[in-house]
Amino acid sequence: MAYTDDAVLAKLSALNESHDSIATAAQWIMFHRRHADRTVQLWLQRLKDSPSPKRLNLIYLANEVAQQTKARHKEDFVLAFSPVLAEATATAYKGATSDVQNKLRRVVQVWRERNIFELPIQDAIEARLQELDNARGTAKVGGAFGGSIFGSSLAPSSLPPELRDLLTPQQNVSKQVLPVKSSLSTANAEYDKLINSKDALPAPPVYAAKLSGLLKHLANAENAVAESVKARKELVAALEKILDTNRAALESDSAQQKQLADRRAEVDAKRQEVELEIIRGMSAPEGNDRHLSTQEGGHSASPEQEPERPEMEALTPPPGDGDDLDFYNNDAVTPQNGHPFHAPVQEHHQQPSFPSAAPGIEMLSNIASQYQSVPVALNGSNKRRRVDSGEDFPDLGGDDGIDDEVAEMIRKESRGS
Repeated sequence: MAYTDDAVLAKLSALNESHDSIATAAQWIMFHRRHADRTVQLWLQRLKDSPSPKRLNLIYLANEVAQQTKARHKEDFVLAFSPVLAEATATAYKGATSDVQNKLRRVVQVWRERNIFELPIQDAIEARLQELDNARGTAKVGGAFGGSIFGSSLAPSSLPPELRDLLTPQQNVSKQVLPVKSSLSTANAEYDKLINSKDALPAPPVYAAKLSGLLKHLANAENAVAESVKARKELVAALEKILDTNRAALESDSAQQKQLADRRAEVDAKRQEVELEIIRGMSAPEGNDRHLSTQEGGHSASPEQEPERPEMEALTPPPGDGDDLDFYNNDAVTPQNGHPFHAPVQEHHQQPSFPSAAPGIEMLSNIASQYQSVPVALNGSNKRRRVDSGEDFPDLGGDDGIDDEVAEMIRKESRGS
């Protein structure tokens, strides 16, 4: 059967869900791969005009043709299907039953797993299906396509508020990627074939028709690129808006950071100043002592030592007349505790002797010693007061210095002896 539009439409209309029907139609289409672009256009038109079950069969046909040509390293149909496959899959998916939708998802997943189409095309197909799920509120967390953009929901509620304005522009850019690439590839191929070809030019009527076709391809490519430029400008404007917002926030945060650093340095300086004041207050008494200990003559400012306690002078009278020495050498010097105290003697002096036969004299000597025992006192020079007496015995009264009763006792004892 010769290749005509009617022949292609007849093959597509006779298609059913059996594998033999799909394989037979795929073989005839691949045999006429020179008309790949025209076949794909007719295929898309038939898919839009068919009911939902027929649309699934047409997707199966596209899958068979794309995988077979990919395995044989023939990219004609892969390139031809790329610009329209996202729209065709979305058309077949929209309004279909759950069973048909699951089958369509499985086909799309196979395309990703086997790398049938390029990654931007695959992403665009999955994005269109996800948009339909989001519109119906049936988007599933994690999606049905692991590792694809379906792995995270594209619903605006799932995005940060700052990025929600980027969702629509980014989706528009993604939609324009496939048409631009396909139209550019076709236009460049036709241009090289007609303009840069070294083959002989065909007849003028044929050449004119081919040039008209090239103009059409170039116009389609130009329009696709223009739409892509428009979508990218919108995306850049949204990005610049977010960028300006973040730049202003960055300047505000930087100013606050500097202010906090300055305040922290100020507080740290005050803390150090207070600590120094505390240290000075603790060392102030020591400084005052050092100041008070500085006397005339420029002596070192060291703390003045406590003066030593005055040493008690021994009970030895200073050198003088023998009467004082003899008096202190008597046993009559008795401290307040009642025990005799023998004062140290530096030199030995013979004490005056009294007649042993005169007990009255001895008694007078004891009485005189009692009068001469005086308490010890300190004067201004911390020395013991001397007992200044020019006589051995004090004046006890009477004309001759002796009491009358005492004199009488002496006379009686003298008569008795």
